[in-house]
Amino acid sequence: MKQFGQRYDAYQSFLLGCKTFWLNDLYAQVKGETSEKLGRDTPVSVDDIAASLKDSTVYKYYAWMERHLQKMKYSGRYGIIPSHEPYRAELEAWLDQPVPEGLLSLDAELDLPAYFTEIDVHQHPGGTCGDSLAGIVYDRGARSMWPAASKDLSLHERFDTVVKGLCDPSRIVDLGCGFGKSARGIYQDFPEAAVTGIDISAPCLKLAARIAVEDDAGNIAYRQARAERTGLETEGYDLVTSTMLLHEMPPNAVRETITESFRLLEKGGHAIHLDYLAGEDAFDRFIHYGHGKRNNEPYMEPLDKMDLPGALREAGFENIEITPFEEAPNALSADTPRWRLPWVVVAARKPNY
Repeated sequence: MKQFGQRYDAYQSFLLGCKTFWLNDLYAQVKGETSEKLGRDTPVSVDDIAASLKDSTVYKYYAWMERHLQKMKYSGRYGIIPSHEPYRAELEAWLDQPVPEGLLSLDAELDLPAYFTEIDVHQHPGGTCGDSLAGIVYDRGARSMWPAASKDLSLHERFDTVVKGLCDPSRIVDLGCGFGKSARGIYQDFPEAAVTGIDISAPCLKLAARIAVEDDAGNIAYRQARAERTGLETEGYDLVTSTMLLHEMPPNAVRETITESFRLLEKGGHAIHLDYLAGEDAFDRFIHYGHGKRNNEPYMEPLDKMDLPGALREAGFENIEITPFEEAPNALSADTPRWRLPWVVVAARKPNY
């Protein structure tokens, strides 16, 4: 990863400090003010909480910081995007180096979905499908400003541990693999398995392929395709996974992806998705829905309100389970007051008949 000097490091460290304050102190103040106004044991709704905090200075500050710290991470004089620009030619040449045959397949004619191209998801300017350096910028952004979560592979290693407890796959499809962070964890943790990573972003897939070359990985192949229509072999796989994909799709695309997963799996195969569902607590849902709006992720709320088990059953799946996921040590502890994304594992199985 290219280094940009002390001023860049100081700027990003300042943002990290602000994010830590937001994550801990401000979140706790918002939660405390909500409890004080509405009572700790009184049943409330998301609308009740929104009304109670309408004139709250603390909540306005909390929401402003969430929105603008993310924006500042990417933009500004020492943001990630302008800091990469002087190295564009060097980085593009690195990304365009030849890779082993079969490792990377791009489709210049792929019809990219409007739900992705028309939204700067995560406030990433231009999204991850446009600029040639978008994959590198996304990688850099994923490693910054998360003091309570993994900057590298530990989250994915934890997910792979869950997978190992459910099945022993040999042919795996990782949908929405992005720049390969999730797929990398899979091909390293399942070295005997043949892994296929699917994503719509060519810049991300180019970076994923370069990382695989540096890893000397021989069990991964990356393909540019939509998760709803992968073009892969019917019943050719025993595991389909995704990590942080479903919440970035509208409900109709989620249903199509579930149906496609069912088609890809052999009888008895598993679909295991890592994503976010806020659950029953109204305050958790209020915070989660606000996060989706402020972070340019408009499908977080629809996914949370969607009948996901019903969609899985309609596609033909059985043994459906949705369980909380501990993304970092003690993250699920009731004594952890800081904000966190409501991680869950969504697991289902194709009938063995």
